[in-house]
Amino acid sequence: MSHVSSKSVTSRIVIEPTRGTFRGFQELLEYRELLFFLVWKDIKVRYKQTVIGIAWAILQPFLTMVVFSIFFGRLAHMPSDGHPYPLFSYTALLPWQLFSYALSESANSLVSNQQLVSKVYFPRLIIPISTVFAGLADFAAAFLVLLAMMAYFGVVPGWAILLLPLFLALAILTALSVGLWLAALNVKYRDVRYTIPFLTQFWLFATPIAYPLSIVPEKWRVLLGLNPMTGVVEGFRWALLGQSQGPGLVILVSALAVGVLLIGGLWYFRRVEATLADII
Repeated sequence: MSHVSSKSVTSRIVIEPTRGTFRGFQELLEYRELLFFLVWKDIKVRYKQTVIGIAWAILQPFLTMVVFSIFFGRLAHMPSDGHPYPLFSYTALLPWQLFSYALSESANSLVSNQQLVSKVYFPRLIIPISTVFAGLADFAAAFLVLLAMMAYFGVVPGWAILLLPLFLALAILTALSVGLWLAALNVKYRDVRYTIPFLTQFWLFATPIAYPLSIVPEKWRVLLGLNPMTGVVEGFRWALLGQSQGPGLVILVSALAVGVLLIGGLWYFRRVEATLADII
């Protein structure tokens, strides 16, 4: 009797992330359904089992506006470029809330989804991007309050309101560009998350939210524009409050700063993406 020995052949499939930034964008398009799912999941989970739900998105900037109006507007007599101080501050707090939420959530996104990252392959870039876009739901709810305030104070925006989506996009890109750096670093150095509250608090007062840019000496305004949120805030006020003078050079400097941060963030994130599942 002849014996036929057979050997089992096992094959191993290795899935690696695509190389190159532009090919990475193509991969994001292929996984766009996953991106939409994660955005929707983040929106639902955020206010799950809360009493007042999305009303928190309105209360946060509104109550901060009340505090600023009392201490900076009434007690400190902070100028507001001829606009009612509550409206002046709330117009700036609106994009700031979006930026602050998106920065915090994107920085912690990979660690918060470590089970997903370590078990299945997909473009890791989708995770921080989804948390950034999830903040748009809060922005939309708080924006309705701003419209009501503008009607109450009789403020009618001019043609510049057509440029508002550009300033909104600048706020999103600012949060994403910094969030990519922090998200990748947070995987390796877990103490990064403890620096985020301090970073956002410092950034808040480095941005002309409670005070107008006009009180800053003109020679320092361009330098302040290196803070991308300066251009965002000034752009929002120009587009919504009908200020005659636009942000000018400040918005250009802020846009260039965002471009540098975003390119650097994408490069670093893509560089460490292949090892995220091993060290998370």
